[in-house]
Amino acid sequence: MESNHETLQKKLLPRHIRLMAMGGAIGTGIFKGSAETVSLAGPGVVVSYIFAGLLLLVVMGAIAEMTMVYPNMNMKDFIYQAFGKRVSFVIGWLYCFMWLAVCIIEVIVAGSFLQYWFPFIPLWVLSLSCAALIIVINTMNVKKYGEFEFWLSGIKIAMIIVFIILGISILFGVIPSAESHYMGNYVANGGFFPNGWMGIFSALLIVMFSYGGSELIGLTITETEDAERVLPSVIKGLVLRIVLFYTLPIMIICGLIPWDKLSDQTSPFVQVLSTAGMQGSAHFMNFILITAVLSAANSGIYGCTRMLHSLAAGGEAPKAFAYVSKKGVPLYSLLFSAVILIGGSMIAYVAQEKVFGLLMAVPGFVVSLVWISICLAQLKLRNTYPKVPGFKVWGFPYVTIFTVISLSIICLSFVFSEENRVSVIGCISVVAFLVVFSVFKFRKAR
Repeated sequence: MESNHETLQKKLLPRHIRLMAMGGAIGTGIFKGSAETVSLAGPGVVVSYIFAGLLLLVVMGAIAEMTMVYPNMNMKDFIYQAFGKRVSFVIGWLYCFMWLAVCIIEVIVAGSFLQYWFPFIPLWVLSLSCAALIIVINTMNVKKYGEFEFWLSGIKIAMIIVFIILGISILFGVIPSAESHYMGNYVANGGFFPNGWMGIFSALLIVMFSYGGSELIGLTITETEDAERVLPSVIKGLVLRIVLFYTLPIMIICGLIPWDKLSDQTSPFVQVLSTAGMQGSAHFMNFILITAVLSAANSGIYGCTRMLHSLAAGGEAPKAFAYVSKKGVPLYSLLFSAVILIGGSMIAYVAQEKVFGLLMAVPGFVVSLVWISICLAQLKLRNTYPKVPGFKVWGFPYVTIFTVISLSIICLSFVFSEENRVSVIGCISVVAFLVVFSVFKFRKAR
């Protein structure tokens, strides 16, 4: 039985967890990364986003199903229930490693965006200021934190909705512009699939990184009142919104600007706003980009601290990480994350390009492993459920098996990709270390 200083508070509302999960998934992946995915697959990249969205739907469905059967357990606990401490230890620490890598990237990117307005302030000062802000937000009690992240995520989602309305208006001539043949951009310059199906597949690796963070909802369970009733309905709408908020803007971008003319130096959103003749669009977009990366980092620190708390509660991390303050914050988990975030930001400042190259590929690889583990846990546990869940994944077990195979192929493609060789070596080294450490730590574990 956990003491009061180890128990998280159940104060998150459905709207909080919906926006927190969307905040983790909608960040630089759409606002800047979309230029890279379009360059790989052209307008047909929407197929990559839809396919990855279907995989995500199965993963989230598995989380919802297991939540109804095992109340007060989070996604790490499901993996433990299915495969024991060794596997949950490896996946749990990998998840923390992923979010810390993402957060380091995000605060440096936020600092670089702030330099647009404050070029006279060194990058490291701005990045550390962003890191400090994120840490302060995470010291709030969970209800205030949820409210803050709700509005932070809400800003960038509102921006995407405005962009969609504006883009459709330009495409169909409601808002006049210099050109009138936008629809031709979908079939010009090599057609809808200019790089064939290999381009679609190549883009999947980046799309996985973009959608990563949605599974964060699997950690909010222990801080949500009546989660087994709330979560299934939240998840059904969440996945559809995430897919739409990626595919619709990309279709608009590819319509307004030829896919091979997109610049990787500027956000595609800025290029489209410039096409619309919006004066000051660069300043407006810069504000949205800063909000997006800070929101993603905010979600990341939340995910890392809650996973560390869960690991400590299960004896898979130092017991101090299970300590919860009167505000309901895993205090020592937050301090540990803060030290890594600040230290990583300083190291990244010294060797920015090398660290970026190493860290950017980490999330896609780890997200694939985490999603595979969640699906495998559902496959293993389904026949041993203590009660019949009110919500079940459709087409079980075939849909879940197909999802596992698809995610495994994507993960293996990442491993054998020459572009990601340094990142692959780093990721596999971390996995190998955790596996060996778990063998010695849990010699008597099943």
